[in-house]
Amino acid sequence: MAAAAGKQIMSVTKNAAQRLGMLMAGRNDSGLVGVRVGLRQRGCNGMSYTMDYTDKVNKFDEVVEADNGVKVVVDSKAVMFLIGTEMDFVSNEVGSEFVFNNPNKKSECGCGQSFS
Repeated sequence: MAAAAGKQIMSVTKNAAQRLGMLMAGRNDSGLVGVRVGLRQRGCNGMSYTMDYTDKVNKFDEVVEADNGVKVVVDSKAVMFLIGTEMDFVSNEVGSEFVFNNPNKKSECGCGQSFS
């Protein structure tokens, strides 16, 4: 189920959209719908983000379409934790990674890999 225009569950920055587009193009799989974002119980502080390619949208999933047309499928079990979250892609001299700026998190572990 897609969110109404302007009322998307989360936002995708231009940098994240560009990187997702490059990753999707590199997969060369016409059956892929987009990238699935979810959560799992893990880490020293409760939950961590998951990302994987997906070829389907389940019944209660939400679909966020980035400006470049790349689709981010938000897993139905993660929707309530990701409302208002911004997905970004950052690069610096140490490395590159997707970053989730989540206004709903109450705390985060020291390494930044899990939150509650």
